Amino acid sequence: MFKYSNTNKRYHTLDYYYKNLFNCKIAKISLNGGFTCPNKDGTKGVGGCIYCSTLGSGDFAGSLGKSITEQFYEIKEIMDNKWENTKYIAYFQANTNTYADVETLKRKYEEALKIPNVVGLNIATRSDAITEECLNYLEELNKKTFLNIELGLQTINKKTNELINRKETLEEFDSMVKKLRSRGVNVIVHIINGLPYETKEDMINTIKYVNSLDIQGIKIHMLHIIKNTKLEELYKKEKFHVLTREEYVDIVCDQLELLRPEIVINRITGDPKKEELIEPKWLLKKFCVLNEIDKELVRRNSYQGIKS
Repeated sequence: MFKYSNTNKRYHTLDYYYKNLFNCKIAKISLNGGFTCPNKDGTKGVGGCIYCSTLGSGDFAGSLGKSITEQFYEIKEIMDNKWENTKYIAYFQANTNTYADVETLKRKYEEALKIPNVVGLNIATRSDAITEECLNYLEELNKKTFLNIELGLQTINKKTNELINRKETLEEFDSMVKKLRSRGVNVIVHIINGLPYETKEDMINTIKYVNSLDIQGIKIHMLHIIKNTKLEELYKKEKFHVLTREEYVDIVCDQLELLRPEIVINRITGDPKKEELIEPKWLLKKFCVLNEIDKELVRRNSYQGIKS
């Protein structure tokens, strides 16, 4: 059995990690803090990353017009129908969730932490949107609660980075990971497989870079093309190759083999809304994708970290 598993999984699942840390089921509640993004408001760029929805990748987050507490309880009601004896992590997901003055951040984060059975925060952001004052606050916050900062990387390929309009450098990303870790703050990195014109070698190079960092978790996404995005326009114009399910499974298993086993796999596929998805349609069968990854690792007699 894989070291970080109590099931048939051959990689370090988030469920395993949470149960060992908290000794109970942990559910994440996705929230919309009403933030914008330096890549949308003209500070770094306009229009955002080409794959980003109008909701700033917060399609499953709470309703913008409601308070943090109202959003939380609205989503919690759905969660409570799935699991009993659950504790929660408040997940600030939509747009760039450190992109405000510290007093605004405190007000929103600490409203979430006052809710009963909330044991921590996950904060999704960009490496170029965390000020020194914000770093000081995050260090303080980390001493009071279970804190994870989620940083979007997506790829280390400079040409791809320009194509997808990230407006953020690898140097900025690398520097921020080091700053957060020097203050003891956990870091989760997001990458995307299947970005336009990337090769398998590109995706493997990204994972090798990620594995060299002092990080605690990773989210592996499959690129999905959704309606009303610049990515949809590019796809209709150029019809770039979209990974098949078989290609994706093969790449993910190669990536898992290269990742240190202690790195927690927070996500291993995409989770788009059916009504918004253009391609790939196979992504809608999430559990099928997960099962195929499990089967491929068994077929290889492999597991996370075997080549790290």
